[in-house]
Amino acid sequence: MRVRHCIPMLLLAFVMLAIPSASFAGIILSIGIAPPPLPVYVQPVCPGEGYIWVPGYWAYGDFGYFWVPGTWALAPEPGLLWTPGYWGWSGGVFMWHEGYWGPHIGFYGGVNYGFGYVGVGYLGGRWEGGHFLYNTAVTNVNVTVVHNVYRTTVVNNVTVNNVSFNGPGGITARPTREEEAVANERHVAPTRLQTEHVQTASNNPQLREAENHGKPAIAATAKPSEFQGKGVVEAKSAAPSYKPVAERKAETERTAKTEREARNVPKPEKNAARPEEPARKPEAERNVPKPPSTEKNTARPEGASQPKDEARPEAKPRRESAPAKSTPKPAAKPAPKPEEKRPPAER
Repeated sequence: MRVRHCIPMLLLAFVMLAIPSASFAGIILSIGIAPPPLPVYVQPVCPGEGYIWVPGYWAYGDFGYFWVPGTWALAPEPGLLWTPGYWGWSGGVFMWHEGYWGPHIGFYGGVNYGFGYVGVGYLGGRWEGGHFLYNTAVTNVNVTVVHNVYRTTVVNNVTVNNVSFNGPGGITARPTREEEAVANERHVAPTRLQTEHVQTASNNPQLREAENHGKPAIAATAKPSEFQGKGVVEAKSAAPSYKPVAERKAETERTAKTEREARNVPKPEKNAARPEEPARKPEAERNVPKPPSTEKNTARPEGASQPKDEARPEAKPRRESAPAKSTPKPAAKPAPKPEEKRPPAER
């Protein structure tokens, strides 16, 4: 059973390693429920020069959402910066946009991951002369070990609400022109150590939301996949805005239903009538002649003959004339009496 659940994550890891680094980018997962908010935790001390902070995030696996601890990772090559991944709303689901390395910071949903990732760009450090300099105002660096440092106060104008996604109910940021240009630059996939870091997190029950309810026991580590030792940082607490899975799922379903209903609403027709005037018939209908009436026309022009199949009008009643005077009939003559037979004469 354990092996079966590990197969999807292993396949994902092999696919990510097989993608050419120069063309890495894209969406790898879509889920019908919003991710939990980011937990509250502190950043572990940077282990040495060249390490760049990769913030923690909620990933999705066979057991639901699980926390991928933030960690310090070495860049694949000098000059590259890490653009974090993010969950974005599209088509009724949340899609995971994978993070990547590149010469500039791209769009990561406007999510305020903290420690220099305030929603736009990265203020935790910069490259100079092949060396990475750390801004001690927002990164935890031991200056006795790491000497390439500077300090610039970061004014955070974004409300810190620990929201972990871009979309309805979350962050509604859109890419700037600079970020859109970065999307067309050369990108490098996460390193092998970063991929193993995600795999290790997916197999740790303590990092599953179903177990920690938004407060993971391992919130961040000093190096990838090192989940034990003094470099491990526990989350202080779950975000104040944390909601259970069932509640977030119901909210996501309502949002998706509202969007579907909005898309199905028919648009008003161009020839629709205005409220204050009746609708005009289309030009094609106004020019079509009316078909001949099927009713019989009882009116007949003068001199026209009456059709045979039509009923003739009733004749006007004739005025009765005065009765003619009767003349007396002659009296009937009495019928002659039959002659009486006389007895024969005697001889």
